[in-house]
Amino acid sequence: MSTDTAVSTRTSTRSLLSARGLHVTFPGRRGAPPARAVDGVDLDIGAGEIVALVGESGCGKTTLARSLLGLVRPTSGTISFDGKPLAYSSGALKAYRKRAQLVLQDPSGSLNPRHTVYDAVAEGLRIHGYAGDEREAVAGALARAGLRPPERFFLRYPHELSGGQRQRVVIAGALVLEPELIVADEPVASLDASVRGEILALLLRLRDELGLSALVVTHDLGLAWNIADRVAVMYLGRVVETGPVESVLTAPQHPYTQALLSVLPESGSAPVVLTGEPPDPSRIPSGCRFHARCQVLASGAAAAVADLCRGESLPVLDGGGARAVACHWVTREPTG
Repeated sequence: MSTDTAVSTRTSTRSLLSARGLHVTFPGRRGAPPARAVDGVDLDIGAGEIVALVGESGCGKTTLARSLLGLVRPTSGTISFDGKPLAYSSGALKAYRKRAQLVLQDPSGSLNPRHTVYDAVAEGLRIHGYAGDEREAVAGALARAGLRPPERFFLRYPHELSGGQRQRVVIAGALVLEPELIVADEPVASLDASVRGEILALLLRLRDELGLSALVVTHDLGLAWNIADRVAVMYLGRVVETGPVESVLTAPQHPYTQALLSVLPESGSAPVVLTGEPPDPSRIPSGCRFHARCQVLASGAAAAVADLCRGESLPVLDGGGARAVACHWVTREPTG
């Protein structure tokens, strides 16, 4: 885990990836209202910084991650990389994807079972017309991903590897293009507990050795605790709490973050069971989007701001490194 000082140093560096006012809306099916999967997000990822994007299934975090990579075009809002707006022509996206790479959660599904490890890692080089020594580049990427000696893996097929080795091959396939940013979607969700720590340690080492930035998408706050410099907690299309990971996870302010943390074994508190319906991006409620399931509002502790919770929308949180929370109960003094 990074110290507060280290976090402060990293988050003060230049912003590598920046999103402002991002919305992604999908048409509803059979006359249903449109689904607002991402409903107003500002987010920055600094050079050499690891940001964890956390939230339960259906909150919009994977859609947000894919839009940041140019895989899903936003309905509105802007995305900038290294200070330049993201363009959506085929040539511009191809160039961008050399600098920003996706690592998926299921290495078995990411790797073609008919391709050797060498071909799997070399695929990106061939797509981008790499003019250097392909064999040397593939060997270097495999070595950086922890598969040594790399030549021993060249002619192996995915079914001949362990789950952890397959995930390392997927990471090597991203590293071979020497990207500046990796977006890892649940990078250890399909791995055994004994291997998870190895992959997380690898991502941290890559950040330290290569200056690599990363957005790690996860539902696991324990993972965020172990790897991230900063965390953004997402609920129903919007970030509801953000800040340095130690600050947010040791003293969560938003009731949703508190509920997510309560189920961790080391939390020391009784698990919070959320009531109400799971998030539905086609039916975002008025006011605070969490109010229908909020345990604080249900307990009566937030009675003084209940009308605000149910009727007054909250602003989009700043995307930078400052601690911020979107909650009437936290941000307004109770009256009466």
